[in-house]
Amino acid sequence: MNTVYNENVTGMILAGGKARRMGGIDKGLIKINGQAMIQYVLDVLKPQVKQILINANRNVSEYKKFGYPVISDQLEDFQGPLAGIAASMEVAKTKYICTCPCDGPLIARDLISRLFSEVSKTNDIKIAVAYDGKRLQPVYALIDCELLTNLIDYLKSGERKIDRWYTQHNFKAVDFSDRQDCFININTPEDQQTISQQLATK
Repeated sequence: MNTVYNENVTGMILAGGKARRMGGIDKGLIKINGQAMIQYVLDVLKPQVKQILINANRNVSEYKKFGYPVISDQLEDFQGPLAGIAASMEVAKTKYICTCPCDGPLIARDLISRLFSEVSKTNDIKIAVAYDGKRLQPVYALIDCELLTNLIDYLKSGERKIDRWYTQHNFKAVDFSDRQDCFININTPEDQQTISQQLATK
């Protein structure tokens, strides 16, 4: 399936975490084959969406160099992906945002169209989440921005679990079992080497 430009969707790249398993290195800025990891995500996401936002809480000036608005969490101390999602929903000018992580450079070129096809089938579906055939991939999700107030209330209650918030809504798990490779991310130096080899063959 070809990539689809979709005027209803803002792409939002999550680069706001601490990357504890990588020793605190800012994963989006790690170079893979001479290019920052987030650039691979940007290149694939750009043709699929109306606008792009980057959620980052450190190295903000570095992320701004990629040419897109950088949105930081309103909550302090790295409160998880939902904090970044809420901050981005507040500034997005489209009905939906689609989230993806900065450390997933093998992102699917039809991510948006496959997720969007599910939410567009009925007004009851407000969230579409990628499913790799074994488990949900919760940071690859299309979310209706009308849920912003509900999400803010959820965060104010002290909750941070992304999966738990999804279950409070009528969400759809979208089958990506044919593309399990696109959810490989980098948490170890070994992962970095594996992805480097895969990107070199594309």
